[in-house]
Amino acid sequence: MTELLGSASAAAAVFAATNLDDIVVLTVLFVAARGTGRPRPWQIVTGQYLGIAALVAAGVVVAAGLLVVPDPWTGLLGLLPIALGVRALLTSTDDGAPPAVVGGLLGVAGVTIANGADNIAVYVPVFRSLDPGTGLVYLLVFAALVAVWCGAAALLGGHPRVVRLVGRAGHWLVPAIFIAIGLVILIGSGVLGRLAEHAG
Repeated sequence: MTELLGSASAAAAVFAATNLDDIVVLTVLFVAARGTGRPRPWQIVTGQYLGIAALVAAGVVVAAGLLVVPDPWTGLLGLLPIALGVRALLTSTDDGAPPAVVGGLLGVAGVTIANGADNIAVYVPVFRSLDPGTGLVYLLVFAALVAVWCGAAALLGGHPRVVRLVGRAGHWLVPAIFIAIGLVILIGSGVLGRLAEHAG
């Protein structure tokens, strides 16, 4: 029992450390859902599950040696939230409603994958070191914590202060958050330096 609790605690720590920034993304999506009806809450939750599942699956596959992830090229996924943010800026209005940066289920999943591409670098050594039983504990804890993350973000997205802030500045704040996330992914991955080397 102690070993099980230890594994669950370790899994929770790994999930929290690699998905803290997801709270921001999810909160923005839930605020947009309240203001525009898009994406729908079920699409946010399902898209988050699909995105995290894809990241974990990639981590497990790479850990098993079945695939090599060309690091730092995964950083190019940062272009997705940048493109979504720029598109939202170009189509936003000043009517106080936050722009629908992501329109549906696949958009949420795509942003989750782009935002968490660097998670794979953490998941690979973790899953490589686990036996199948402990790996299952990790998967169950991750699944439970996705629900917790979505619940926390939904609460934040419905908080009066958050709603007021987004109501005042949402037409530029929401797209700016997505653009900033994309830039962090691009810069943090080192892919820009690699592109500069190839250009030179």
